[in-house]
Amino acid sequence: MSLQDEISKAIGAHGMWKQRLKQAIDGGSSEFTVDRVKVDNNCDFGKWLYSLGDKEKTAANFKTVRELHAEFHKVTADVLGKALKGDKTAATAAMDGPFAAASSKLTGAMMAWKKEAS
Repeated sequence: MSLQDEISKAIGAHGMWKQRLKQAIDGGSSEFTVDRVKVDNNCDFGKWLYSLGDKEKTAANFKTVRELHAEFHKVTADVLGKALKGDKTAATAAMDGPFAAASSKLTGAMMAWKKEAS
């Protein structure tokens, strides 16, 4: 799969987290654990990202995407943790604040990397 395809797939997959988090906030449960979510190399994109060769890792956007991807997982795990503890108010605030910001930054960086690679 090409870099552009991997990034497109990742944007969609990470976008699905908004819905998963809303469900966790509403229902107080999730098929995912906080420990699993917070690790940035457990998802398909993270596995792919860490498997890239030296040439790809020197791309201008690689380091930014890697850092923002790790931050995305950190804030997603934080929202999930609050949701699983039943703290809907804090989980919603974290989702509307840090999660939304991290998601937006990551998507922007991935789009820039995709454009650079085309």
